[in-house]
Amino acid sequence: MVTTDARNLARENLILLADLSIESEPGAHRIKVRNLSAGGMMGEGRVPVIRGHRILVNLPGAGEVSGTIAWVQQTRFGVSFDKEVDLSGIRSEAS
Repeated sequence: MVTTDARNLARENLILLADLSIESEPGAHRIKVRNLSAGGMMGEGRVPVIRGHRILVNLPGAGEVSGTIAWVQQTRFGVSFDKEVDLSGIRSEAS
């Protein structure tokens, strides 16, 4: 997991479509990425995730990023990335 407090990293508010896979489950789920930082993201979608699930999310412009579900609230959830992500490619995809 990212060693810095991901909640203190600058967040980009955006709407971006991505595919999320839950470790040890087949298939991927299409989600909306609502905000994003180098250390994590908030996603939204009808995805059967619970806190602690290991996931892979395929972010346009960044590729596959691994992480852990940090929180879940109805159809929204937070992900803490294992390593910081370079957002420069994602910014160009979102514009």
